[in-house]
Amino acid sequence: MTQGILPEQDIKDLVDSGQIQADSPLLEGQIQPASLDLRLGKVAYRLRASFLPGAGQTVADQLSRVVTHKIDLSEGAVLETGCIYLVPLQESLNLSETISAAANPKSSTGRLDVFTRVICDGAEAFETIPNNYSGPLYVEIAPRTFSVLVRPGDRLVQIRFRAGETQILRSQTVSIDLEGSADPDGIIGWRARRHSGLVDVNGVGAHKALDFWEPIRARDNQLILDPQEFYILVSKEAVSIPKNEAAEMAPIAPEIGEFRAHYAGFFDPGFGLGAKGSGSRAVLEVRGRDVPFILRHGQPVAKLVFEPMVSTPETLYGENGSHYQSQGLKLSKHFTR
Repeated sequence: MTQGILPEQDIKDLVDSGQIQADSPLLEGQIQPASLDLRLGKVAYRLRASFLPGAGQTVADQLSRVVTHKIDLSEGAVLETGCIYLVPLQESLNLSETISAAANPKSSTGRLDVFTRVICDGAEAFETIPNNYSGPLYVEIAPRTFSVLVRPGDRLVQIRFRAGETQILRSQTVSIDLEGSADPDGIIGWRARRHSGLVDVNGVGAHKALDFWEPIRARDNQLILDPQEFYILVSKEAVSIPKNEAAEMAPIAPEIGEFRAHYAGFFDPGFGLGAKGSGSRAVLEVRGRDVPFILRHGQPVAKLVFEPMVSTPETLYGENGSHYQSQGLKLSKHFTR
């Protein structure tokens, strides 16, 4: 088999062959051009600490050591900020020796400042599922700024499947736009308001942006990041992902400053290709760390790493509609300005 990221038609083949299994049939739109959305199960476990099971150990074996209580999600439940939860996912895997997988938060999840990480039995690293893996999947959920209302079937994370070894084609540096050129109102970013209301992850367009976010306007082409505050910012560069490639956002270097520049990281084939002009901006989820830090316009903050697709997806990103195609500075789909 050709090495690279599997497109949607090959993901459907994994379903048909039993390498992807689910508690209930997959839903329309769950398979994306180069990834699969994963659905929450019926319960959540409140944890006193995050953990990895380690080689030869199952997640279920380790749960009893860290669980404080079990939460029924069937009627909807609130996951509170400052807490850690583990939720079994409806999808499980029975991968062949040639297929591995990697997971990431969905774009809307990252823009809500909900920290998620997928784990599997025997895991010694988050977000990574090795070839030949057979077993369940779980997602660790840690809301950082907004408490969120979730239900079974909600899709907070996605998974990408890879044939063979990782093949890196090239990388593109992503820098920050602090001039306001990506927003019609000249806003350069949004800072999350602490102690805001509840966000319903099913509530598309149901929340007023100003109730949850403070707009930031350009000033001297720089921005001071406050420690532990969360920001939505945007790249200076326009991004386009060719139809036969996929990309992932990665740190450019840990020593560039006192902040983290991204949480959600998958870019599907076709992202930016349908935009007017050349490409779409990359929205960045930024969190300040221990000390105030000055970001300047054009400062490099991350990089895009490109990988080949095994073949071109039958449907490119945005062809069936997307909240984030042709985007500039954009909050998650839950908010209206």
